[in-house]
Amino acid sequence: MATTRHTILFWLLFSGTVLLFVADISLGSVTIPVREVFKSLFGSSSKETWDYIIVNYRLPKAITAVLVGFGLSISGLLMQTLFRNPLAGPYVLGLSSGSSLGVALVILGSAVMPGIVGHFMVSSYGIILASCLGSLLVLVAVLLVSKRLRDTSAILIVGLMFGSFTNAFVGVLAYFSTAEQLQKFTFWSLGNLGNLSWTSVSILSVSVLIGLLLSIATIKPLDALLLGENYAKSLGIRYQRTQRIIIVATSILAGSITAFAGPIAFIGLAVPHMAKLAFQTSNHRVLFVATLFFGAMVMLFCDIVSQVPGTDLTLPINAITSIIGAPVVIWLLLRKQRFNA
Repeated sequence: MATTRHTILFWLLFSGTVLLFVADISLGSVTIPVREVFKSLFGSSSKETWDYIIVNYRLPKAITAVLVGFGLSISGLLMQTLFRNPLAGPYVLGLSSGSSLGVALVILGSAVMPGIVGHFMVSSYGIILASCLGSLLVLVAVLLVSKRLRDTSAILIVGLMFGSFTNAFVGVLAYFSTAEQLQKFTFWSLGNLGNLSWTSVSILSVSVLIGLLLSIATIKPLDALLLGENYAKSLGIRYQRTQRIIIVATSILAGSITAFAGPIAFIGLAVPHMAKLAFQTSNHRVLFVATLFFGAMVMLFCDIVSQVPGTDLTLPINAITSIIGAPVVIWLLLRKQRFNA
């Protein structure tokens, strides 16, 4: 019975993802008929302008939304299981703060850099490079600490401390920055799914694929980790190795997504809860696929809303994910509480 229910839910999620993907490409400041969208994707539409909008702007943005949904939701699931903490998310290790520090150094400190170097570092590729290096440094620090600390909760605390330290450093840089520099840094921190070239989308796709493959390797141990470290070890699971794979996978997913799309809130924290409440299971084989679909659907929906279809107005994606996501999660948790009562 449960298998049949799960199959139906998976088909509904798949259909919903496809519909939202097509809607995301169709809607915007210029509404394009769905029939023309399919013509453009598989050939050419009746208007050259529509082809240009779809191929060069909306299709990369929709693919980025799916990749961001995949990566952040799965990394959130990994962190919540590893730390056995429902409030854990992809950024609890301080990776987002490390990325923010790297970006803050190049944007807020670009004035003291030599001319050519300064111009490159404040470009889109310079910001991506700085973000990757920032999250990589934090990852290395967390991995070094994890070798010394056996307690998983201690690693969580260390990650939070790294985040606090880097946020404090960013605050100092912001204090001495100009209004123009602060504005540019603020725009980056609000997240952005658009303005990515096909080269950037390809790099992001490879990074997310590597992170997901590493995550798949931990699916079986994740079920055992729910019952604690000692239980997992009694089943023959190499706990330290599994822990490091999870940390590396989460770092690749969250770090690459933050580098290309900025720090995006809510998705990694809330989507795993949505999958668990919908499927009523702790089996990570089921939750992994369900979380992927839910993550993609939520990001596509948020991207559609952020475009404010029919107008030229575009809202920050980070604000939309939080505005839409927080009430939904509260409602789901209250519904679960009534169900359990």
